[in-house]
Amino acid sequence: MALAIAIALLFQICFFTKVQSYSSLSSAEKITQLPGQPQVCFQQFAGYVSVDQKKQRALFYYFVEAEVDPASKPLVLWLNGGPGCSSLGVGAFSENGPFRPSGNVLVGNEHSWNKEANILYLESPIGVGFSYSADSSNYEGVNDKITARDNLVFLQNWFLKFPQYRNRSLYITGESYAGHYIPQLAEIMLLFNKKENLFNLKGIALGNPVLEFATDFNSRAEYFWSHGLISDTTYKLFTSACNYSRYVSEYYRGAISSVCLRVINLVTTETSKFVDKYDVTLDVCMSSVLSQSKILSPEQVAETIDVCVEDETVNYLNRRDVQQALHARLVGVKRWVVCSNVLDYELLDIEIPSIPIVGRIINAGIPVLIYSGDQDSVIPLTGSRTLVHRLAEELGLRTSTPYRVWFAGMQVGGWTQVYGNILSFATIRGASHEAPFSQPGRSLVLFKAFLEGRPLPEAF
Repeated sequence: MALAIAIALLFQICFFTKVQSYSSLSSAEKITQLPGQPQVCFQQFAGYVSVDQKKQRALFYYFVEAEVDPASKPLVLWLNGGPGCSSLGVGAFSENGPFRPSGNVLVGNEHSWNKEANILYLESPIGVGFSYSADSSNYEGVNDKITARDNLVFLQNWFLKFPQYRNRSLYITGESYAGHYIPQLAEIMLLFNKKENLFNLKGIALGNPVLEFATDFNSRAEYFWSHGLISDTTYKLFTSACNYSRYVSEYYRGAISSVCLRVINLVTTETSKFVDKYDVTLDVCMSSVLSQSKILSPEQVAETIDVCVEDETVNYLNRRDVQQALHARLVGVKRWVVCSNVLDYELLDIEIPSIPIVGRIINAGIPVLIYSGDQDSVIPLTGSRTLVHRLAEELGLRTSTPYRVWFAGMQVGGWTQVYGNILSFATIRGASHEAPFSQPGRSLVLFKAFLEGRPLPEAF
């Protein structure tokens, strides 16, 4: 009897929450049900948006409406980094999406971000995940400018399929190399709005982002040393003889000096390949959720990465029935992979700082949140915090919320500082490079406060 009442209530709730109407274009891409998924009340969509019909270039998206009252909730675009890693496999199915694969089924994520917003996951740039070009030559020489332009065209054309979201409050968030993707996209959106007011951009949030190459990468040495991963001697060498940004620059140019090779070999030996650099406290084998960061650690490229053999996200997304349910197809590749092996990205773009663009976005009146999982040694919180403080000084923003703890539940969720009520920095305690994966509850609290424009909780 109790079960029957519960089921009846579920269907009643679902009936009252499905209030949005969709165009024929979007209805064709509605997901009836993903294989193995639990019963849910929200609608899901997936498919392709052309960004260049002439060259047959199309980006793949996965869209989940908010659990409750989606018509009143904002639209959030999520981008993963790499460059070249999937927002579907990492963001949606490993971090903050409504489901996570478990064997042959999907299990619900109680900390899914669609509890607070309508979430749009985009596999970008071309050549990532299910996104494709009919001509493989289009995968060569892809760079930040091309990615930003394609993402802009994607959103323009996506609004044609989902016109009810055209004037909706829009937020963009993501992590890692999305520290380049997001500011550049936001800036050209604001420029586009001067011609046609299409994007109702309300804020951006960047998680463990690459913002300024030297500061971000060179903060790794102190993080390693302060957490006991390297010796005093190696720390001195890693900050004087060859710092990490110099090594990466030499690596990308194919000309590693003997001194840098010697220092990096020392660092690699001492930190050990058995410690996960994306969460220095993590004591398990690496999952696909960490793959987006491998490009940021080129000394590990030659190693065989243990992905725990049973990488459930990869297995799930390579199932024929799953691809059919997602309206997805493989073009020019045999398997869906977490990070593209066909994309030839201009990696030297990483040396072009995106922090000045963040400053221009703030000057345009758009709130910015930069947050860091505090167990990440790849893009450590110390570098991000330094960059945020420096930017605040350059913009003349005074501290509006002094550095303090914030709470999630009955525990400290992290630390935060706010400048001028428009630029915020926050750490997520105990979180990795992919914060919503390792600290889903605390990440959801941060996300909710960001959307609502409210301070992070000061008490529990």
